Amino acid sequence: MAEAVIVEAVRSPVGKRNGGLSGVHPGDLSAQVLNGLVERAGVDPSIVDDVIWGCVMQAGEQALDIARTAVLTAGWPESVPGVTVDRQCGSSQQSVHFAAAGVVAGHYDVVVAGGVESMSRTPMGSSLANGGHPYPEAFRGRYPQTPNQGVGAEMIAEQWGFSRTDLDQFSLGSHEKAAAAQDSGAFDDQIVAIRQTDGAQDAVILKDEGIRRGGTLESIGKIKPAFKEDGVIHAGNSSQISDGSAALLFMSAEKAKSLGLKPLARVHTAVLAGADPVIMLTAPIPATQKALQRSGLSLDEIGVFEVNEAFAPVPMAWLKDIGADEKRLNPNGGAVALGHPLGGSGARIMTTMLYHMRDKGIQYGLQTMCEGGGQANATILELL
Repeated sequence: MAEAVIVEAVRSPVGKRNGGLSGVHPGDLSAQVLNGLVERAGVDPSIVDDVIWGCVMQAGEQALDIARTAVLTAGWPESVPGVTVDRQCGSSQQSVHFAAAGVVAGHYDVVVAGGVESMSRTPMGSSLANGGHPYPEAFRGRYPQTPNQGVGAEMIAEQWGFSRTDLDQFSLGSHEKAAAAQDSGAFDDQIVAIRQTDGAQDAVILKDEGIRRGGTLESIGKIKPAFKEDGVIHAGNSSQISDGSAALLFMSAEKAKSLGLKPLARVHTAVLAGADPVIMLTAPIPATQKALQRSGLSLDEIGVFEVNEAFAPVPMAWLKDIGADEKRLNPNGGAVALGHPLGGSGARIMTTMLYHMRDKGIQYGLQTMCEGGGQANATILELL
């Protein structure tokens, strides 16, 4: 049986809404990341068997299989195919699972997994533009309360007993950690420069744009709740609307050896979990439990945990139930500070986690994220 290894991983900076990356078509944003990936690895893209690309809003500029569009925009050979995946916020983490499974099964020798989302150019809800209800009558009969992520975050805060101050303190900490990581250069190696391609302005984007410095409980406390008049969830303790892309290059260990490439890590364990689709955001908890059980690893053996900060109560509830060391959770900040470009977030988080593992000599890292429909992926990487 083949072993799936990661030989390279890169990401774009994460752009804030209507920021530096808003002038880049998502197909071109993806293409620049793909080219950055093979250039870093020193491989010819003609050897890639497939590009598996996450994207949530597959409408407008992100329609018609953006994976294939990205491959051709990048100038790669027409022989390289591409497929687009939607598992909501976990789309590009699911791309990683599909890529690793394809290598293990012998379907691929070389495959790219990643994703993109330009939320400035293709806003949330774009895929519903033609009308119609996404949930049929039988679904609505089973779940009379229409699923809403923000309301689900409010439900988690209430059920786990988190106050607004608790959530705001966590969010300020995310910005502080992300600012420290950016200032120390921790993100520099993982980021490929993105050149604006639309309009007259010629600019290169190199830094994550969402990090805010100097926030206080007083300043964040002035933001109005977003989903309930007396609620605790607001823009300051939620993930940012963002633009971004990321990609990882997978090979069989045998193929990497034949090309003279040194693997960075391997996919040790990959699992999925489902939970209540109305509260929607709690599945990372059973996904983590399932990953640990299947891996045979103990909680203490995991040196870093990345739990997507879709909303602050998500990683906070995860931490409370799983009992992990808080210092190992999102050590370089999360989506509250860095942003959440939906279909690209799974690969962005994994790239950030992988570089952290490399830089700190951490053997095992676990990543999980909540997803629409009450789902979650969980992935354990092993540093090689």
